[in-house]
Amino acid sequence: TTGMYNIVQYKPTFNGWALFDLIGGDLIRTGATNVNTPKLMVEGAIDPNKSIVTSPWNGYFAGLYQINITLEYIEKLPDISEKNTMLGTCHFFRGLYYYNLVTRWRNLPIIRSSKGGELETQRSEEEVWEFVAEEFNKAIALLPTFTNKNYVSQEAAKGLLARTYLSMGRKKEAAELAESLIKDSRFSLCDFTDIFRGAHNTEEIFTFANLLQEGRVNFSSYYYTKESGVGGAYNFCPTAEAMSMYQESDKRKDISIGYQGNNPVLNKYSSGDAGRDPIYIVRLSEMYLISAECMGLHDGLNRLNELRQFRGLDRLNPSNEEEFIDAILNERRLELLGEGFRWFDLVRCGKYESTVGVEEKYTILPIPARELSLNNNLRQHPLWQAKMP
Repeated sequence: TTGMYNIVQYKPTFNGWALFDLIGGDLIRTGATNVNTPKLMVEGAIDPNKSIVTSPWNGYFAGLYQINITLEYIEKLPDISEKNTMLGTCHFFRGLYYYNLVTRWRNLPIIRSSKGGELETQRSEEEVWEFVAEEFNKAIALLPTFTNKNYVSQEAAKGLLARTYLSMGRKKEAAELAESLIKDSRFSLCDFTDIFRGAHNTEEIFTFANLLQEGRVNFSSYYYTKESGVGGAYNFCPTAEAMSMYQESDKRKDISIGYQGNNPVLNKYSSGDAGRDPIYIVRLSEMYLISAECMGLHDGLNRLNELRQFRGLDRLNPSNEEEFIDAILNERRLELLGEGFRWFDLVRCGKYESTVGVEEKYTILPIPARELSLNNNLRQHPLWQAKMP
């Protein structure tokens, strides 16, 4: 089980954890060029043969093999006291992996065994979402209650189930789960400095420690420059729009963005070349935003404004539901920059094409070409099928 924690956090690679930010419109490749825009970055990166697509696919399915084989061994154990926790951990990670898979590729095989996965046929998107919800419900039933942010718990599974139900349109259930965590006395909103600079806080519900001796996902190197003092390859940086989207009163600003020399940087991950930063999976602030979105303007506005006021911003008063959803999306953008949300937030709300200026096919990832050649049971999504002359 310890080995599974290790593998599950690094197998998706940097591309897997960072993808929704890289193609979400707020980051671009670094370098002096007059064609470096989010649109061109997306069009140049998303391709059936590019590593930004292939490495997460390979990582997720390799990790699933580890999860499934661990689950099979644990199921054979006698009923020892640790068995439920280990089973719940497997279901939690399988749910997390399939959440990440279905948001990217939609129609997927559901692989419950360590054997014969290539023989499984693709299921409908609805079936895959139901499987994700099923896994998190199993995790909730089996896991212990929260003790430590670096170990999975009932509360972490509830947070991811709330996220899943939001994506499925099951808003009432999503709001109830989110509210149960908001009202849990063990959690509270905290200062960004405490969260992203390693201090004790009560906002993180589940975070991969991603320790140097085991972590292979180095966010900071991709986002930091050599001028940081801790090094960095500086592959990606925030757009000018992203750099200007924070108000001066916003307490998130200095931790979210900054400058190293004249270079704009994403500042949440600060370890540089030699270190590793945590991988944040569930934070309480997301629950405020899920609850607000799912309850709608009349009942949810107060939750949105509670979060805004805690972060140093004025209350909002949208006049209709459309303005309210726009306000939610903007707050998620400010709150969750660099944490793996933006692309799918825009996609699930039908705003990705108009926001980034790309074709509809970029609202889904293509299945890697190599996988299609190796597995006859896979079919490319129609948006990515080659057009016949």
